[in-house]
Parts: sequence; structure tokens; C-alpha cells
Amino acid sequence: MTQHSKFPEMPDNQPESDNGSLIERAAMAFDFRRLSAPPVPAGVVAPEPVVVTDRAVISRDDAAVMRDRVENTGSVDGVERPEPAEFGGIRHSVDREHLRDQGLIVPEGTVTALLEEFRIIKRQLLVQASELVRLGGGPAAQRVLICSPHPGEGKTYCAVNLALSIASEKESDVLLVDADFAKPSVLSVLGLPGGRGLMDALADPSIDVLDCVIGTDIPGLWVLPAGGATNSDSEYLNSSRTRVVLDRLTQGKSNRMVIFDSPPALAASPAAELARHVGQAVVIARADRTGQGALEDAVSLLSACPNIQLVLNAINFSPSGRKFGSYYGYGG
Repeated sequence: MTQHSKFPEMPDNQPESDNGSLIERAAMAFDFRRLSAPPVPAGVVAPEPVVVTDRAVISRDDAAVMRDRVENTGSVDGVERPEPAEFGGIRHSVDREHLRDQGLIVPEGTVTALLEEFRIIKRQLLVQASELVRLGGGPAAQRVLICSPHPGEGKTYCAVNLALSIASEKESDVLLVDADFAKPSVLSVLGLPGGRGLMDALADPSIDVLDCVIGTDIPGLWVLPAGGATNSDSEYLNSSRTRVVLDRLTQGKSNRMVIFDSPPALAASPAAELARHVGQAVVIARADRTGQGALEDAVSLLSACPNIQLVLNAINFSPSGRKFGSYYGYGG
């Protein structure tokens, strides 16, 4: 019978040694020297170890110099790292009673079915945003577009509630952008004063969009008004400046979400333009009003966005009997 083995046989003429350790005897038997690197001839300088990055091959000394330069000066080759986008200015008070009268989430209020419903929605959006960031989605991964096919289907209601819900996160903040340039309503819903906004920053390169952001007394909630009315809103949104302005809003702020309350997709063109700059879009459909054809047309117009989800609003009956967020309504 033939024997098969992966290990070489001991040579017959191999002298036995009682002095060496098992490793030394194994090294002698299997010739481990074949696995070691060949010696460097005398007079030849060994090449310096290198660090391989995804962009270039640099020496360890160069890598150390670059690291020290970034840590000490905040720049590489003289190019300064951008400062994080910090919002400042006066924080305006949001009337909690006004929120309650409109059926919105009330910060610092009791846990309600409405709050739980938007907690469920926001958690799915935040998880998806994290996944988009992991996959290299860039700044767009932190942006969510709230839209509807037609007016009156609850998009602003959902956008404001979603922003209020995200603002309660312990390690995140949220910027609510009124992108309904023809009929802005976010400021009136929150009871905030008017001012320059997104369209002003798009139209005038001298305006820093960060200076247009309004602070609120709700921790973690910031608002960017729509700005001045114009007949060229779609053209401004289609310009190269839009990406620059939107990227500025989350510059150096990986824990910031940006929520856009856009015009209805079938009523105005900006929704389709904004869809190219966001990582997720949420289409609000009113249960007693939105038709299937209108919903399909809206989704088609927003197809530039890679992730489109649906929220059914104003539903009073569930055939399955499932009522999300109703646990706290039982009172114990």
C-alpha cells in the first residue's frame, strides 16, 4: 500500500540529536531556512518599508510627516481642512401650544402615539443614512427629501414632525429646510421670523448659507427658510452651486441630518431637481386622497434619488388591525 503524506520523510542519514529542542530538531529536519527572506548582500542597502494607501505609495517617514502636518496645522500641502459648519445667531422660541394646536409633536411633552409613529419612521431613515455613509454616499447620505404628489397631502406636517423627532436624538442635530419656494410654510408652522434662505444663497455667491440658518430653543433643531421668491428656482437648483451650498450645510458634521420640505412633485419642478441631491426621499400619500396613478408619477419624477419610501398619512382603518405607535395610548 502506498502511503501519502504532506510531510517530508526524515532522511535516513539524518543524525539524531538528544541535545536540541523540538523546534531546533524540526528546523533541521524540514529546512525552515527556505521560508526566510534571502540575505541582503554586503554593500547593498535594503529598501525602505512603505505604507500603501488607496491613493499612493508613500514611505513611513513621509507618512509620519504628513500626519504631523495635519495634526499641527490642519492642512496637507498647504490646503486647509474646512472648518465644521457651525450654526450661530439668536435662538428663537417655538410656541409649544401652537405646535399642539396643529397636532404636531410637542418637545418635552408626554409620549404619544404620534411621537411613537415618527420614532419608527425616523429610525428607519437614520439606519439607512448610516448605511449610505458606509457605502460612500457622501454628504447626500445625510439628506432626506419629504414630498407628496399633490398639495394638501401632509408633506409639511410630516417634515416638521420628522425634524422634531430627530432633534430629540442625543448625538445628532437636524436642519429643517423649507424648499417649497413658491408656498413656504415651515416658518409659520413653527412660529419663526422670516429672513434670507436657501434660494438667496443659491442666487448670490456672496451669501454664506450658514448665515441664513435660524436657531430655535428646541435643542438640536435648526431651520433654513426658503428665501426670496424667484421665477428661476428650478434653474438655480440645476446649477453647480447647489451642490456647493448643500455640502456646506453638513461640512464636518457627520451627525447632522438635513430634512427638505419640498414642493409637491406633480405641481412644481424643484422636487425632481432636489431628488438628485439627497440620499433618501419619502413620498407622503394621503389615504383618502392620493390616487395610485399620481403616486406612481411622483415616484417616477423622483427617480434620481436612489432610495424612495412611502408614508401613508391620515389613515383611520388598518385591514390587518396593526396600529403602530399606539402602545402609550393604553395608559398602562
